[in-house]
Amino acid sequence: MLEFTLKGEYIQLVQLLKITDLVSSGGEAQMVITDGLVSYNGEIDYRKRLKVKKGDVVKFNGNTINII
Repeated sequence: MLEFTLKGEYIQLVQLLKITDLVSSGGEAQMVITDGLVSYNGEIDYRKRLKVKKGDVVKFNGNTINII
């Protein structure tokens, strides 16, 4: 499990996957989101520009990211 400390109001899902090193590029992040491989608060979400906020949980490739 990873914890990501949010410094602002939100972070876009694509940026979160990149900054946590779960993908190597923005293009890869967009592909895994489009392919339905990312879960947001327990639901598959296809929005690349989704605003992830404190208290949210993102899951991808066996990794869980808690936003704090």
